[in-house]
Amino acid sequence: MKKSTASPIPQYIANTSKPLYAEAIEALSDQRYSVTIEHHKDIDLTNNEYFENRELSYFKFNLRVLEQAKNEDHPLLERLMFLLIFSSNLDEFFEIRVSGLKKQLGFGRQRPGPDGQYPEQTLKLLYEQVRIALKEQYTILNEDLFPSLAAENIRFLARHEWDEDLKAWTRDYFFNEIVPVVSPLGLDPAHPFPRLVNKSLNFILSLDGKDAFGRDSGLAIVPAPRSLPRLIKIPKEIMPEGDNFVFLSSVIHAYVEEFFPGMSVMECHQFRVTRNSDLEMSNVEVEDFAMALKGELHSRRFGAATKLEVGEDCPEELTSFLLDRFDLTQDELFTLNGPVNLGRLMALFGMIDRPDLHFPKFSPGLPKVLEEHNSIFAAVAREDQLLLHPYESFLPIIDWVKQAAKDPSVLSIKQTLYRTNESSELVQALAEAARFGTEVTVVIELRARFDEEENINFASILQEAGAVVVYGVMGFKTHAKMLLFVRREGNTLKRYAHLGTGNYHRKNSLIYTDYSLLTADETVCADVHKVFQQITGMGKKIHPKLLIHAPFNLKKTLLRLISEEAAAANAGKPARIIAKLNALTDPDIIKALYAASIAGTKIELIVRGICCLKPGIENISENIRVVSIVGRFLEHSRVYYFENSQPQLYCSSADWMERNLSNRIEVCFPILKKKHHNRILSELEMYLDDTTQSWQLDAEGKYIELRHRQGESENNDPGVQQKLLEKLA
Repeated sequence: MKKSTASPIPQYIANTSKPLYAEAIEALSDQRYSVTIEHHKDIDLTNNEYFENRELSYFKFNLRVLEQAKNEDHPLLERLMFLLIFSSNLDEFFEIRVSGLKKQLGFGRQRPGPDGQYPEQTLKLLYEQVRIALKEQYTILNEDLFPSLAAENIRFLARHEWDEDLKAWTRDYFFNEIVPVVSPLGLDPAHPFPRLVNKSLNFILSLDGKDAFGRDSGLAIVPAPRSLPRLIKIPKEIMPEGDNFVFLSSVIHAYVEEFFPGMSVMECHQFRVTRNSDLEMSNVEVEDFAMALKGELHSRRFGAATKLEVGEDCPEELTSFLLDRFDLTQDELFTLNGPVNLGRLMALFGMIDRPDLHFPKFSPGLPKVLEEHNSIFAAVAREDQLLLHPYESFLPIIDWVKQAAKDPSVLSIKQTLYRTNESSELVQALAEAARFGTEVTVVIELRARFDEEENINFASILQEAGAVVVYGVMGFKTHAKMLLFVRREGNTLKRYAHLGTGNYHRKNSLIYTDYSLLTADETVCADVHKVFQQITGMGKKIHPKLLIHAPFNLKKTLLRLISEEAAAANAGKPARIIAKLNALTDPDIIKALYAASIAGTKIELIVRGICCLKPGIENISENIRVVSIVGRFLEHSRVYYFENSQPQLYCSSADWMERNLSNRIEVCFPILKKKHHNRILSELEMYLDDTTQSWQLDAEGKYIELRHRQGESENNDPGVQQKLLEKLA
């Protein structure tokens, strides 16, 4: 390795007999270093060309989601769901990531990413790509999904399709259900432009005439309250055949003049503004963190605007007026050929019963030893239990807490909660245990994005039951997934633990893929206990024996493990890394992987979403392959495999991102049992062999769908997710 200054540094020569890989890769965190390989050719691993833009990479993932809406192998309503998930993801992207880029512009603190792009450049590219994608989305909806749904007797009726009976019914609906709750707002000096809630449906009107007070400002806003359904089902007595719907926007548009008697509505157009929703809790000490966070939650509804969406027929004078009011540019205006609030169309799935248009239902598998009424403590004491959700049930984890809550031998329960479902059975079981007299300590992460309010409510329930509630550590989100029991068995105390890659969320466990380990291993459980003590108490750095945890030693350990694979490759030994992740963005990890690839290590990465590493670059990442699996279930598990001479396999709560490795409390745990190790490795191989749901990343940053590359006629593979369903469920 070679430093640009005259200071002495470790040398990394690919053909040396004893390369100092550990020192070399640690030096990669210094931007001044480059790698020297065979023939003394310098390769600067900080070169911007070797990194993909983080935001553009995320948007490419969202495009892969949108592609699922076109995939005729999926049932029709599932295709619609993918289309709506695209909308939901895009909203969050603008609420968090785009707003962050805009802040850098506003503060004049633009910083280039590892790819060398400044926020201004990134935003320009994003706006162009988003505009193209939205056009594609509405084309899929209007020209493919709506006609296909109509063929299945599920219809969304535009105003020009209403017959006289439907017109009469919608008119009654307007006066009975809409007029009583809508407050139209004329715009004049006494009625300034209103503060409109984030992502709410609104209408801007151009009016002609004077009202009863002689006002003639010519403009008005009609907000649609959140209490009104965006999708309205037409009664069977009006349309007996099939399932028929009208949009709230259509009904308001049809009768909007009724809000302005004696005046003429010249123009009426729907619009929606998306706002910055990233809460800014400073790390300064506050007397009551929960109360401070509650105050911030209200401001989320009225943050700075990041995106304006309008119907495509909205005239320029009205769009210019709205852009001015929201302090947005023309680049941040998006015109849509259909409803501006597509995400609310998800209500449809609770309004119709068409199982034939969904993925077939399945019952998650369950090992016999963990079946209901069996003692989970006894099962785990005999042998570690490994589960892969959703193919295997999440219920044993919930049942374990329920059993512990009623077990007088259980003295203590400790748990982290990042996200959990509403009316959480886990929270109720923990509260019951606390009331029963068990010592219950719960680390609730109040800053879990978009779940803050619910987590505050759960904290209150637990506190009222007598549990000790901790809000984590200021400045570090608690993202680890840990559950620890202390149980008296005879004359000794025995610990049991659950460690997972996903949240304690029963609903998500049916659609997210995650590993769960239930263990009574003394060393692992002791390590979990130490981590809990570190979070809830205060003290110096701890040193777990088997667990690896962030922000302390996870990144350093990953760099060391990567360097050991590189050293093995250089010595002519088998060297292989497999990592399954949601995202890969950390520049130091990426540079270490490049160095390992240069040394000859075979690296296979299964990265669902953001990937800032570029595989297949000549002389840099030729030994790296990156695939993304997008299908029925959201790939969420994090697994790291390092072959070397002694194979090591870990599951973790952490992605390889700067925030996970440096700014969060994360836990990475080894899979110690040979059979579990082999099982997970074989499942990773199934992902790598997939040709149905897999997209492969190339050196140009493009994702190629393997299903299309191979040709439909040649591809009869049901896909890795279906194979796992058949194997485990």
